[in-house]
Amino acid sequence: MKVKVNDAIRYPEVRLIGAEGEQIGIVSTAKARYIADEAGLDLVEVSDKAKPPVCRVMNYDKYRYELKKKQQEAKKKQTTIDTKEIKFRPKTEEHDLDFKIKKIRKFLEKKNKVKVTMQFRGREIIYAQSVGIEAIQKIADNLREDCVILQEPKMEGRQLIMFVGPKT
Repeated sequence: MKVKVNDAIRYPEVRLIGAEGEQIGIVSTAKARYIADEAGLDLVEVSDKAKPPVCRVMNYDKYRYELKKKQQEAKKKQTTIDTKEIKFRPKTEEHDLDFKIKKIRKFLEKKNKVKVTMQFRGREIIYAQSVGIEAIQKIADNLREDCVILQEPKMEGRQLIMFVGPKT
């Protein structure tokens, strides 16, 4: 956002707001610049959409500093949710399945969404409706108390996909 300051403001007249926030009124740009110079401050454009444009007498450097601080504070409070992916195969053994479920729980504790994918290769696709759904349901049942199922298991090409997210 580019803000016009002092000599960059080239309107014939502006609505001026004083250093203390008081309304001075509609004045010529030259007079507004003079008032700002007398106060030892800058003339800063606040709104160019208004008729006439609104300008304010303020310390521009301090204004920029405070604006930057507000943006940093907003960024600090912002949370990002990543989507992690765990892949299985229909012939994944029980112990490996438990290990991957434990890994899913860790992702959920860190407030991440998890995409659970079961891949079918070659002739394994014939097990999609039996072994595949059964295995995904077992995973879902193990995770029910820790998460919310965002998308029930569904086939996409040669993969069976389910999305789970952390409980809020």
